Amino acid sequence: MTDEINSIKQKEKQKCTHYHGGGSEAVYGLGLIGAWIYYIGHATTFLEGVIGFLKGLFWPGFMVYELLQFLYK
Repeated sequence: MTDEINSIKQKEKQKCTHYHGGGSEAVYGLGLIGAWIYYIGHATTFLEGVIGFLKGLFWPGFMVYELLQFLYK
């Protein structure tokens, strides 16, 4: 009986995997905070601040778009 329980526990341990995303989440998080500081810091009205907040969420898309425009020229 204990052999069966041990084999089941070993199979469960083998199924369990841990994902470590590396540093990409940290880079995105720092970029997000930096974008918010930049966009909201330059806002002169509340609406510009809200738009700056939304731009901060999508800063990688803006960066890739500008890079592709630069490379296309």
